[in-house]
Amino acid sequence: MDRAGDRFGAQHRDIEMRAGADGELAINLNESPLGQIAKRKDKQGKSFLNEIEVRAGERLRSDYTRGQMMPRLGANWEARVSSGRRGGGVAELTETALAARMRVEKAIVAVGPELSGVLIDVCCFLKGLEVVEAERLWPARSAKIVLKAALGALSRHYEPPRTRPTGNIQHWGAAGYKPSIAG
Repeated sequence: MDRAGDRFGAQHRDIEMRAGADGELAINLNESPLGQIAKRKDKQGKSFLNEIEVRAGERLRSDYTRGQMMPRLGANWEARVSSGRRGGGVAELTETALAARMRVEKAIVAVGPELSGVLIDVCCFLKGLEVVEAERLWPARSAKIVLKAALGALSRHYEPPRTRPTGNIQHWGAAGYKPSIAG
């Protein structure tokens, strides 16, 4: 690519470097609605979405893409008409794609049916919040709150909170119970 094309493209990107499973990744925050929402601030000047919520949304999107779950928008020119097979079956998926589909399914079940739709729309189909509100006939600015709740549930699925041991020894006996040591 020539320098002029690179300068033109650079003005339309907001690149952030993030750690990933395969090393450091360059993420274009302007590419998805989630990246744009992540840049918004609340009344106190803090980010509306925390890092864990953004990471969970991007992980869902990554698995959705790897699982080849996007609907086909055009004709399937690879379909074999003469054989009667149209392709695209589960038998033709790679192990990576199948594993990604299973991860998406587990994440959607963990979030629940009430919140999963907005996650799929925003994180996977890259719909803007206004589009989601219009399609679902929601009041203005309500999709932002539902998305925040959905990303919170999704982040707890991907990164469950760690529980600290209490430090007290646990036992099955009643209060004041001490076993006798018979010798």
